[in-house]
Amino acid sequence: MGARAMLQKGTMGLVRLAPGKREQEYKQDVEMVRRNFGGLRQVTVVNPKGGAGKTVAVLLLAMTFGQKRGGYVLAWDNNETQGTLGMRAQQDFHARTVRDMMRDLHLFRGSHGRVGDLSQYVRAQGEGMFDVLASDESATAGEMLTASAFAEIREIVSRFYKLIFVDTGNNVRAQNWQAAMDATDQLVITMSARNDSAETAARMLDHLEQSGRQRLVRQAVSVVTMPPTRKDIDLPAIQRHFAARTRAVLLAPYEKLIDSGEPLRYGHLSNGTRDSWLKIAAAVAEGL
Repeated sequence: MGARAMLQKGTMGLVRLAPGKREQEYKQDVEMVRRNFGGLRQVTVVNPKGGAGKTVAVLLLAMTFGQKRGGYVLAWDNNETQGTLGMRAQQDFHARTVRDMMRDLHLFRGSHGRVGDLSQYVRAQGEGMFDVLASDESATAGEMLTASAFAEIREIVSRFYKLIFVDTGNNVRAQNWQAAMDATDQLVITMSARNDSAETAARMLDHLEQSGRQRLVRQAVSVVTMPPTRKDIDLPAIQRHFAARTRAVLLAPYEKLIDSGEPLRYGHLSNGTRDSWLKIAAAVAEGL
C-alpha cells in the first residue's frame, strides 16, 4: 500500500518492501471482519439519548461488514415509533417499512417466504452490500412494537441474513428494546464526545447491569464520535469511564458528510472515516 506499492511498481518489482505497520493492521482488521462466526449474530447499538450516533453507527457498521464480507447483512431499525435509519439509507424501488412486514407476516410463516419475497420489505443498499429494514417513518404511527412482534420478525429475517445490526429507540422500557437486548450477541454503545451523551450511556449501563446483563456490558464496544472541535470536551474522562466498564473504547472521527444528515454512501466517505470504522468493525467482530 502507499509509497511502498509505488516503489515496487516503479522498479518493475525489483524492489520489494515488506508491508508497513498500517497495512498489516488493515489486513488483520479485514481478516477479523471476514471470520466465520458460526451462525446468525446480532449486534445491537444503544444509547437512550437522541443524537448519540446510533443510526449512523448501524449504517457504517453494516456498510463495512457488507463491503468486506459481501452480502447477508441487514440493518434493522427497531425504533418503537418513528425512526430515521430509512432516511439516512439509500432509497429503493419501494418505501415499505417494518409495519408493512408485520401486516404480511402470514406470508412468511412456516415454510413460506423466499428471499425474493423479502425484497419487497427491505431496501437494498447497492454498493453498500447490505439491506435496510426501516421502521415506521410516519409521525402518527400506530401501536408500539411488542416483544413478540420483534421475535417473529427476527425469526423471519434470520433465514436470509447471517449478520443483523439493530438500531434502537430511546425508551429502555419499551418491549421491543428489551427484546432486542435479550437477542443481542454483541452490544455497541454510541455517544458523542459530550458529558450529557456519555452520562446517559453510563446510566443505561447501570440499568443493564441491574437487570442481570452484566456480561453483555463487560463485552460491549463503546464508540465515541468526535465533534468538529474538541473545545470544552473532557475526552480522557469519558474514555477512562467506559474503558473500565466495557471491552473496548474506540473513537470515530468527525465527518462532514455524516453531520449533514444526507443519505450515506460508502464511496463518499473519507479514507480516514472508512479506516476508523473498519477498526471499530474489527473490535465488534472479535466479540462475535
